Amino acid sequence: MEPDASIESARMIRVAVVAVGNIPSAQLRDYVALVLRQKVVPLQCASLFYKEHQKSPFAQQSWETGSLCFKFLVGGAPKSPWEDFQAHRKCLGVIGLIHCPTTPDIGAAYDNFMAICKGYPSAQEKRCFALYPRDGQVELDDKKRQHLVMFPPDRQILESHMQTLMQDFAASLLMAFESWVLHAEPVGAILTTPLDSQASLNSEEVSKAKKRRLGRIQKTIGDYCLLAGSPVDANAHYSTAIDLARLTGDLFWHAGAIEGFVSALVVHRGGLKDPQLEDEVKLRYYEIISLYRRATALSFELEAILKLARFLDRRELASYVSDMLTSAVESSKALLDASDRLVLNVEVSRILGGLGYERKAAFYARQVAQLYQQQDSCWAAMSALQVLTLTSRTYRVQSKAAACAKANTLMELLQEKDVSSNSGKAQDSSQEVGADGQWSTLQMDILGDMLAAAVRAGDPLAAWSAAARLVRGHYPLITPSAQFGLATALTTAAERLPRGTRCSDPALPFVRLHSYPRLPPEMEVVKRFAGKKDWWVGASSAGPFIYTPAKGNENETKAEVIWVVGETMQVLVDLANPCAFEVNVESISLSVESGEIEAFPVSVLLPPNTSQVVSLSGLPLSVGSLVVRGCIVQCFGVITEHLFEEGGELFSGVALSDPFRSVGGPRITQSIPTSIEVMPPLPLLVAEVVGGEGAVVLYEGEIREMHIRLANAGVVPVVEATMTLTGKQREHVLSLGHDILNAALPLVPGACVVIPVRLKAGQPTTEPEFFGSKGHGLSTGKPSKDPACPMLVIYYAGPPVETRDIKTKAVVPPSLPPGRRLGLPLQLHVLRGLYLEQARLLSMEVPAQVSRSLPDPENTETPPSPSTLVKIDPYRGSWSLLLLELELRNATDVLFEISVSVNSGKEGIDEETADDGDVKDTLYPSTRIDQNHSARVLIPLDRFKLPGLDKAFLARTLAKKYGLTKQDSKARESAERQAKAELNATIEELSSRIRVKWHSGRNSAGELPIKDAIRGALKLSAIEILLPDPLTFGFRLARSSRNSSFQGLSLVANDGQGKTEDSDQVNSGTIGSADSVVAHELTAIEMLVRNNTHEAVTLTLSVTCRDVTGASCLGSTQAKTTVLWAGALNGVDVQVPALGEVVHAFALCFMVPGQYTLLGAAVINDLPDDSLVAKAKVPFSEIAQEPLCYSGPPFTVNVTGIS
Repeated sequence: MEPDASIESARMIRVAVVAVGNIPSAQLRDYVALVLRQKVVPLQCASLFYKEHQKSPFAQQSWETGSLCFKFLVGGAPKSPWEDFQAHRKCLGVIGLIHCPTTPDIGAAYDNFMAICKGYPSAQEKRCFALYPRDGQVELDDKKRQHLVMFPPDRQILESHMQTLMQDFAASLLMAFESWVLHAEPVGAILTTPLDSQASLNSEEVSKAKKRRLGRIQKTIGDYCLLAGSPVDANAHYSTAIDLARLTGDLFWHAGAIEGFVSALVVHRGGLKDPQLEDEVKLRYYEIISLYRRATALSFELEAILKLARFLDRRELASYVSDMLTSAVESSKALLDASDRLVLNVEVSRILGGLGYERKAAFYARQVAQLYQQQDSCWAAMSALQVLTLTSRTYRVQSKAAACAKANTLMELLQEKDVSSNSGKAQDSSQEVGADGQWSTLQMDILGDMLAAAVRAGDPLAAWSAAARLVRGHYPLITPSAQFGLATALTTAAERLPRGTRCSDPALPFVRLHSYPRLPPEMEVVKRFAGKKDWWVGASSAGPFIYTPAKGNENETKAEVIWVVGETMQVLVDLANPCAFEVNVESISLSVESGEIEAFPVSVLLPPNTSQVVSLSGLPLSVGSLVVRGCIVQCFGVITEHLFEEGGELFSGVALSDPFRSVGGPRITQSIPTSIEVMPPLPLLVAEVVGGEGAVVLYEGEIREMHIRLANAGVVPVVEATMTLTGKQREHVLSLGHDILNAALPLVPGACVVIPVRLKAGQPTTEPEFFGSKGHGLSTGKPSKDPACPMLVIYYAGPPVETRDIKTKAVVPPSLPPGRRLGLPLQLHVLRGLYLEQARLLSMEVPAQVSRSLPDPENTETPPSPSTLVKIDPYRGSWSLLLLELELRNATDVLFEISVSVNSGKEGIDEETADDGDVKDTLYPSTRIDQNHSARVLIPLDRFKLPGLDKAFLARTLAKKYGLTKQDSKARESAERQAKAELNATIEELSSRIRVKWHSGRNSAGELPIKDAIRGALKLSAIEILLPDPLTFGFRLARSSRNSSFQGLSLVANDGQGKTEDSDQVNSGTIGSADSVVAHELTAIEMLVRNNTHEAVTLTLSVTCRDVTGASCLGSTQAKTTVLWAGALNGVDVQVPALGEVVHAFALCFMVPGQYTLLGAAVINDLPDDSLVAKAKVPFSEIAQEPLCYSGPPFTVNVTGIS
């Protein structure tokens, strides 16, 4: 059987094309292509070289429309034993090709060509083409080499010369055919076939052979007429041959004549088909097949079936043709020649493929491959590999390179378009079938055959590709031992390949994109918008919650990945090895498209049935959009590309064959962006704390200045920078060095600046490793980040830059580049140093001694001497003291020195300014507290009293406190709320003015947080501490203590704006021996009564004198009179103006030396005032019936004996 047989094959003139001498492969392909272009030569063109020596036997030949068709056999072909039966099986011409540059001796090459032509005795014409000859080779040529033709060394005219010579070659063959037909003699012709030699030539057979000669010679003449392009003449001879063969019973030649008749009929129609022609062809071929069957010529019978099937190759008759081919294949089992079975399966596969039955075509192609593999030849193995490669597309196991390749010819495109919808549905359904594993098993068989064929053919790359596809696509169905065999096959094939060989089919491991890691805080990129000054506002994704549901979906769908040119970026990739053997990934790196990147490879070792997340890095080199499509992997000695889109697909249609799930890998549900935006180079600030990376360890209340070094590690200067604070406990940062940072701009690459940050420690941290000593805390290393610590955020940006477009390389105008966000947590770990155990309020009152002077009430704002601890109350006239006691504990192993200071009370003083010591007063010298010891600090509070009682200020609050309100109203409630707010403001101001500062060592200093303790201690006693008494009493010795006449004593009223003359004189005196009182002498004494309210009151004054036993000394009935007096001591009615004072003078004569006590009292005659009632602490019901009495503090009088 012959391949590619068709009804029109009878008109094809076979010409052998052979290479003569040494010809490079590229040149040989070029020359063969030149010859193959001349497959059809019109008779009109061949007529230019045709010479009619005698009358042509082709009377019906059409020179206008006829043509000669050639079938070039590249490399030649062996002689067929059926050449006499069919003339088109003869090789009627030989063309030799000589490449002159590599063939110096053309004569020897020509002799070689003539020797080759002896193997083709049927050749009617011979040509030896010498291409690109040199001048010397042309000169040495002589005329004896009649078949040698030298082409001019000009490529442009080479094709035209080849066309001309092929027309001459066709004309020569035509004249040779005429000569053979004219000289054909039936008597001397011997036309036999292998079938004739099977019978013994007895007398009867000899007589039959003589009778059959005429029919056979007529059939052969018809073959030559058809080869010469005259189908009408051929039909005439075929008709005669048919009649003669029928009469002689020559079945085989009878079938051949009918077959030639059908061929001439189809050629005469010029390829046009109609139903009548098809019916006639079918009818004729049924007869042909029957005759061949009767003649026991099975190969010709099957060949006739193939020719009929190829002629009826259209969709309407697809089912009919398929059944006919199936019966032919069944009949081919009786063929003895394996090559005939091979040709039959090839042709059946080709015809079924043209009809759209791809699965059937692939099945018969597999039969062809198996027949090739049965041959013990390397060339047969290569042919089997090529056939399996063609069928791999149908079985969906084709190589990635073959899958991506496009159809090369128009016929392939037409065949793809002509596939019927029904067959397409059948294919889809057949591909969907496979849940039971049959489809996967079939695919495994195909890949196994390809692997075996590639090994036998010595093609290591094809073997590696087949093994890779087999182990990657069907690992769940392969046993562990078979998996080890495939690993060995991969390694063996790689050893035979050159180092660095690439293959389009990936093997292991499976690769999947895991995620794009977020940039670290020091490299975060923030987009900027033109016209927005505070471009960083809203850029941070941080919020008060860990997760915001409203932004969750938005972040997932609008996730954006930003890289920067020149900065190393990371990509997390999942690797999975679901097989039983270990996979050594020699190198794996990123693969991108539409962008430039320098990828950094890494090596990974994957144990059996495991997965691993690997971080791959790369350096972007250009600005624009970049897509990371996969990884370049070198594994098993070959470099392959693994695409991310192939990593998670289910292979082979087998359930649970996801490689990542089978090895327990992570499950990725979130969408990962595919496009990455690459920004131009940006500045990069690197921040570090001067002195170490650990947290700043402070004592509670400590104030310290830390330094942060900012260095520009990028290639672009920083021209804009802004510092802000975020997070919790921002109040612990007192100041930032904004001025220093702005002065350092622009910060060029490589430059650095040190920024001071002033901190104040708050509450102690809860981490146990930082408790104890400060030095011990510093040695613990870098602690974990505390979310409660403040965050120093620096937003910075570089200058506008020019970029170039990747495709056009055009310069893009300067644009506003994005900025960056640098976040540095200020890790403050506070130790418990000097702490407050408790705070108490202490009160102490000591009677004052009567003297000639009293403190000036208008000079209360003048601070006393620091050495004076106990200070006299200028309003009450007695030695009285209110103290705030703070008990401090030092639980550390260091020393503390504390000092109490008070601000001057000026408003608007900054806390930072107050720390400098410009606006504070030290109450007393510093106190030292040793380690593991306690100390008590006393803070006097009497100096903080208010100058007077304002009824609108605190009266309503006092009335509400003591239950004096009879009926409330909205206005009164509003006033009370206002009064309460003012009182709280006063307490707050007082607690803020007192400060306890400490020092420890050389650099540690801070302030003890006692504000809350003072506020708590003053909360219950704020009235007694802040407000003075409504009436204050004082006693002093008059200027002349020995005046015997007291008629001039009088009451003097002072409104608070001035002083009496006596007061000035007394205050100007000195305290000395004149202040002493002598017994038996009349001593003039003055009682001062001061009204601390803002309203005038009318009083009835009285004076009482008592001895050391507490008994009255003024002559009561129960006691003996020991003191004589002059002046009024009872019932003295006076009116005291608002914030004023009165002086009542009297004289006493002490009869017995000793210590006496003077007490002043007053009865208020007018209606009670709220402030007076508050101090009296008498229920309102009793005040309404009895007058309000008020008694002053005691004053001591020391009486000495007679001098």
